[in-house]
Amino acid sequence: MTDRVRLRVLLTVLMLCVLSVSGCRKKEEDKAEKTDVVLTTAFEENELFRIEDRNCLIDEAYVYMKSAGSRYQDVFGKDIWKQNFGGKTLEKELKDTTLARLAQIKSMDLLATEWNIALDEAEEEKAGKAAADFYKLLKESGDKGNVTEELLKVMYSDYALADKIYNEVTRNVNPEISDDEARSITVKQILFRTSSLDEKGNRKEYSEHDKEDAHDRARECLKKALDGADFDSLTEKFNEDDQNTYTFGKGMMPEEFEKAAFNLGTGEISDIIETEYGYHIIKCVSAFDQEETDKNKERIVKERKKEAFNRVYDEFVPSLHSNLNEELWDSFEYEPDAGKGLEKSFFEVFDEVF
Repeated sequence: MTDRVRLRVLLTVLMLCVLSVSGCRKKEEDKAEKTDVVLTTAFEENELFRIEDRNCLIDEAYVYMKSAGSRYQDVFGKDIWKQNFGGKTLEKELKDTTLARLAQIKSMDLLATEWNIALDEAEEEKAGKAAADFYKLLKESGDKGNVTEELLKVMYSDYALADKIYNEVTRNVNPEISDDEARSITVKQILFRTSSLDEKGNRKEYSEHDKEDAHDRARECLKKALDGADFDSLTEKFNEDDQNTYTFGKGMMPEEFEKAAFNLGTGEISDIIETEYGYHIIKCVSAFDQEETDKNKERIVKERKKEAFNRVYDEFVPSLHSNLNEELWDSFEYEPDAGKGLEKSFFEVFDEVF
């Protein structure tokens, strides 16, 4: 796996983990376009943005970026920050993600107010404990910026309230998923490509002659497989994908591929299947994987909760009025050389305490 691919995987994981309280990241850019954003200079000192009566300080962005930044550096080192990935540096990517997450938390807290939901005394105490724990980690890192324990308590209270409104909105989502609906299978496949990707990631179709050649090679391979040739050996010889084994549930693969795979019994081999990627030959390794099926049930429940929350959130967000301190945000830079990495992130401390 290349460093660029590893970076994209890490970005995806971190972006999913940053807001564990909800799956409402979906279509965030669309939501941002709907929201009335006004740029103005009428801000208090260090005030990054304001949504209705909720404000966010630049120090809150620092906390989020330091938490995520420590993880990036653990994998790629400090030199990763200024490298260009698809026209954007990692620092810019992290800034964009941080601003979106903070705005989302504040918006979810406003939604909680509308629903008359607030933290109870025990939850406020947990917010205080989490703040104390993380503040200690910040000091040990050698660079806590201008962050105070009082600010951290506000941040943990905000985060906990967002978690609470998410759970309230999604509490009626049915958690019962049948084995059939969540069935997860494992297959091996041999791919003969009929397209390639250019430098910008756009798909470019092969010529008709090259497609016919790919299909001829697929027929040759299939004949050998059906005649009893070792499928793994055929995979090593013919497969043009960087992966040959896939474990997945319904709705996770291209429709044609998935339909063929789910109709196979263990050990059976498919005919030649065509998708946008090319021609596939599929062998079913396991027609039912209980462990993966159970994991898939959890994924389906999370998706249902995300969809349920998005329906409420999407209706609420466009009515909000916000102000962004663009000058302050543009001047803000993440400084990875200051201090050392954190032993635990802001979000890991939250999970431990709550």
